[in-house]
Amino acid sequence: MKTTTPSRLSLIPTLAAGALVLCVGGCSTVTQVGTSLGQATGFVSADQAASINKSAQAIEKTFQDITPEQEYYIGRSVAATVLSTYRPFDQQQANAYLNLLGQTVAQFSAKPETFGGYHLLLLDTDEVNAFAAPGGLIMISRGMVRCCHSEDELVAVLAHEISHVTLQHGLKAIRKGRLTSALTTLGMAAGKTLGGEQLGQVTEVFEGSISDITSTMMNNGYSRTTEFEADKGAVAIMKKLGYSPTALVTMLEQMQKQLKPGGQGFAKTHPSPEVRIAELKKLVGTAPTPVSAARQRRFQETMGSI
Repeated sequence: MKTTTPSRLSLIPTLAAGALVLCVGGCSTVTQVGTSLGQATGFVSADQAASINKSAQAIEKTFQDITPEQEYYIGRSVAATVLSTYRPFDQQQANAYLNLLGQTVAQFSAKPETFGGYHLLLLDTDEVNAFAAPGGLIMISRGMVRCCHSEDELVAVLAHEISHVTLQHGLKAIRKGRLTSALTTLGMAAGKTLGGEQLGQVTEVFEGSISDITSTMMNNGYSRTTEFEADKGAVAIMKKLGYSPTALVTMLEQMQKQLKPGGQGFAKTHPSPEVRIAELKKLVGTAPTPVSAARQRRFQETMGSI
């Protein structure tokens, strides 16, 4: 069978698609680097590069156009969907402790405040999982808490989830077409009361947006690149907060022992802990995590029976 080398022209759509995928991941700068490389190697003309960059910037701006209030209400709907599958864990002291840690972690993040504030909740399931809905609504399973043997490790989990919120990973799971349509309708109706057909359009599109986010969080999972971004964000938060970032590594090592390949929850929706551990060790090294006696006592008293 004769094989042929793809022409430069045939590779343009591939380059464009790749650039747009990178942008949906959250960085038009990366797209510009890619198109610059394409120009330098002759795969993309100046006009084609400009067109790709313009499309990438438009997608990124679409997410920026979501107001904090809209993000909050989208997040509430996402959280309600999660809670239709998982029951809240009715333990007031444990939830209060989780919220105290979460609120503290958020203050050292890139987005210390959201429209509705950060709210954290334990889920009554042995499944190892955690969910970060847009706007700062974060849910952690009892199974996930059991992977944490110290307050530092629990803080590492919360810092990772809060990084998902600050980087708007949930919103970026929405298909661009849905978002553009909803925001266009809202923009046309600015200053008016939505009703009839317009209200129906916005409701339908945002229902689809909720489905996109929950499907990503609960069924498909974020990309490896996205999870690495959240890990890097968690490391930065923990350093500012005074907790050892190596706790994220030790937590993942504990998790790795509990997860079954191809299982449900975290194993289904996240990259292998082994892969994340390898990347994290490049950032934080392998020095053991110092354990504070006061933190450990506080953690055991509150979460020891979870």
